Amino acid sequence: MKLSLLFILLLFSTTLWGQKDTLKYIFFGHCYQAETVGDKVDYRIEDFDFSDYDGIWLGGDCCSEATLKFSTVKYMDSLFDLSNSLTFWALGNHDTRNGNWEWIRYFTKRKTFYTTTQRGITYIVLNTNILPNDCELLDQQYEIIKNVCDTISSSSHLILLMHHGIWNNVPGIPPNPSTYAHSSLPYWNSNCDDVNSNFVNSVYPKLIEVQNRGIQVICIMGDVGATAKKLDFTSDDGIKFLGCGLYHNSPEDYVLIFQHIPKKRELTWNYYLLDELLMQQKK
Repeated sequence: MKLSLLFILLLFSTTLWGQKDTLKYIFFGHCYQAETVGDKVDYRIEDFDFSDYDGIWLGGDCCSEATLKFSTVKYMDSLFDLSNSLTFWALGNHDTRNGNWEWIRYFTKRKTFYTTTQRGITYIVLNTNILPNDCELLDQQYEIIKNVCDTISSSSHLILLMHHGIWNNVPGIPPNPSTYAHSSLPYWNSNCDDVNSNFVNSVYPKLIEVQNRGIQVICIMGDVGATAKKLDFTSDDGIKFLGCGLYHNSPEDYVLIFQHIPKKRELTWNYYLLDELLMQQKK
């Protein structure tokens, strides 16, 4: 009887907050394998053991032609468990340029943009590929951003995941993403109501409001890797801007790993060389 009671207590304690006190998430972007015909991720990611991670956050451009074939998205699902509540995929141009977005929705069980709150952190996953010629989708995405920023109150952090370099002219960080990212979209529009609804004019002020309420805001970009290997900026308003990506199997490629302690409302992060992590896994 005592053993049975002990087992029940242990089982109960490990199921709280996602089965453990400290959760671990991994982020990387631009992970397609350049030498293939478009249907493979970087071979190092294919060999990587994700079993120690509670969440996989994809910064986009996962395969160079991710939606050309249904089998490619199915292959990605086998690697990343795309419908998992803590697997996020911020779509890149290589993920979307062949259309067939319905295949992504089929495996993720979600829209290509959405919000979710998991273990005390609120996430907004953006699809920065949506253009003003699809006003309905673009405005739906912007409504999510507004609604979250207007109502968020109890989360410890707000994290925005995105692919493209849309952070032009944010106060306190390098003004032109082309100096550190593969893309720079100064005229990206968040909605169809205003031609000036780029990130700094329409999204960033909303994020400042959240930051000023004591909720740490973090923006993470995946279209990185050719020049800068890792990004770690803080705007004048205290908002964090992070990012990393893989590029042609470079030994200097980094991934970003987060440690999350929900009970303490703590989230910390560090960059790690992918090759070194793989070597540690093989020991």
